Amino acid sequence: MTTTTLTVQGMSCGHCVNSVETAVRNIGANAKVDLAANSVTVDYEETKVSIDAIKEAIEEQGYDVV
Repeated sequence: MTTTTLTVQGMSCGHCVNSVETAVRNIGANAKVDLAANSVTVDYEETKVSIDAIKEAIEEQGYDVV
């Protein structure tokens, strides 16, 4: 299991948290959003999900991974 923290811009509410966490869960990883820090901590298996796929899932929700 790998844990990575990504900086994500554009999140500001509970809906944002749900959108990001659900999108990441749907591709086989677990995410925990921290609105105050503008970050998403992701736990994933590198053999099943790539970090690029995780970033893409977040960006598809309308947020910017920086």
